[in-house]
Amino acid sequence: MELAIVGLGKMGGNMAARLLKGGHAIIGNDRSPDNLTRLTSAGGKGTTTLAATVAALKAPRHIWLMIPAGQPVDDTIAELRPLLAKNDCIIDGGNSNYKDSQRRAKQLSADGLYFVDCGTSGGVWGLANGYSMMIGGEKEPIERMRPIFETLAPGKDQGWGRVGPSGAGHFVKMVHNGIEYGMMQAFAEGFAIMHKKEELQLDLAQVAQIWQIGSVVRSWLLDLTAEALKRDQTLADIAPVVSDSGEGRWTVAEAIDLDVAAPVITLSLLARLRSRDAESYSDRMLAVMRNAFGGHNVQKH
Repeated sequence: MELAIVGLGKMGGNMAARLLKGGHAIIGNDRSPDNLTRLTSAGGKGTTTLAATVAALKAPRHIWLMIPAGQPVDDTIAELRPLLAKNDCIIDGGNSNYKDSQRRAKQLSADGLYFVDCGTSGGVWGLANGYSMMIGGEKEPIERMRPIFETLAPGKDQGWGRVGPSGAGHFVKMVHNGIEYGMMQAFAEGFAIMHKKEELQLDLAQVAQIWQIGSVVRSWLLDLTAEALKRDQTLADIAPVVSDSGEGRWTVAEAIDLDVAAPVITLSLLARLRSRDAESYSDRMLAVMRNAFGGHNVQKH
């Protein structure tokens, strides 16, 4: 099947490579000459303008966006919209807010165009292991693209599926990432406790390896943790700053709107926000208050 991919960064480039190996015709669009060279070297076709990308496709066209969420997606859709024809389909494989996906689907349907929101998980390992894809949108274009999803997925009928109407794919991916925050935080805290228990001289890499087989906490996240600890248990060169890409915040906001208690996900998000506060003004205030009411010592730089 023929597919255009806009955005050939790490994930988009790996997806293109997996599809090419699966026998699909891939037209790539990217600003980076290096990314386009990698694609053409693997057998794909590179384009530098969206007009050229659309012109290289046969109708009905399928254009997969792997670009940053927000305004870049809206800008790209606005440029593509007049170039496309009825029954063409735009797929957003990034981490967009599901409400934006619902809005975009409604706007494009007015022109007879399809919009599919595909929450995509798998990261840099997707090329080898396949991608988990949570797909929202109308059934017709999704079924039409079945060969693409089957090639990208870990198995032909595994790791992907239409989960609901427009917005459902990105909604499920949002919650997926919220859960991921909680799991990562739990592992981080557990290993921090063991790291602090110096008298037992625990080999954390060994502990992680033991847990990898048979344990109820075994998981891909644990596998990645075990590999990291095998390389360096001190993590001395790693700054204690953790970013977030937005989905955790959206998940917490949605939980509040729906009156659903989600303390683990919420606290894991707050832990990430706390990691970026180098000044920690709130902690300084706590120290001042403890000194004021109890005479506790205040440590100074």
